[in-house]
Amino acid sequence: MIGFTRRVFGVAAATAVVAPALGTTSWARAAPALKVADIGNDLALHYVEAGSGSPVIFVHGSISDYTYWHDQFDPFANTHRVIAYSRRYNYPNINPARAGYSAYGDAADLAALIERLDLGPAHIVGHSYGAFTALILATRRPGLVRTLVLAEAPAVSLLGHVQGERSAEGKAMLADIRSRMVAPMTEAFRKGERERGVEIFVDYVNQDPHEWEGFSAASKAETMRDVGEWDVMMTTGELFPEVTPAAVRGVAAPALLLSGAKSYPFLGVIDEELTRLLPNNRRIVLDDAGHQMWFQRPEICRSTALAFQAEHSSA
Repeated sequence: MIGFTRRVFGVAAATAVVAPALGTTSWARAAPALKVADIGNDLALHYVEAGSGSPVIFVHGSISDYTYWHDQFDPFANTHRVIAYSRRYNYPNINPARAGYSAYGDAADLAALIERLDLGPAHIVGHSYGAFTALILATRRPGLVRTLVLAEAPAVSLLGHVQGERSAEGKAMLADIRSRMVAPMTEAFRKGERERGVEIFVDYVNQDPHEWEGFSAASKAETMRDVGEWDVMMTTGELFPEVTPAAVRGVAAPALLLSGAKSYPFLGVIDEELTRLLPNNRRIVLDDAGHQMWFQRPEICRSTALAFQAEHSSA
């Protein structure tokens, strides 16, 4: 069993919250076969699926892959057709590097996958960067989305648009992220210093300059398995592309926001802004969870998401 320890944006970290990888433990039903969808433009995405009914698509976060959703896969498949896939440059995908890659590219890929498998409109469940991908999909291809479940989407540009008494705080957070995380990460990846780039990210979000040092060798290896997305994004693309308040206001799909009270502060500010902007949303703050609420409070995340989807099953 692979230890998906505490994670940051989907990255394995040092303190144990164990989630098994797909195929490494028993399933409630037969383990689903890994499939490949040709989505055009010389791109292919690996995915697994099970169940029947209205489609639910799981979208994982940064430096992660389809195995992130292992523990949720069977329970959702009891009532839905469930698909968990790996984003473009994540294990086990092998796709050509394309300049300009960002969450917008991931959203385009997700749209192509939905159309290729005839899944739309689908319930989209995204964690972290996967939630950012899902949000952008809803702004660009609303007809493909039935509902959104967004677990702390890093729509970082929204920090620059925060209103009221937290406006200055939001702008300061945005400037700090750009100067102390994104800029040095970009420099490291452009030099080919992949692990150093990941270290900068992990240490920054955890506010601990020695966080990455505390990773076990196995956790470091597991994290680096999915670093391909940043090889492309940090050298020729963009980690946190702009999403405008106007685009978010235009999202038609009902949205459920899942927030961890113990998560990274800037993600809480972003979720507050999404709550202000999204026309039809509900926010649940889990008092005893952080960014990894799907591991820390799996039952409440699952039951809340399933109830929300059922409420809008014919939307």
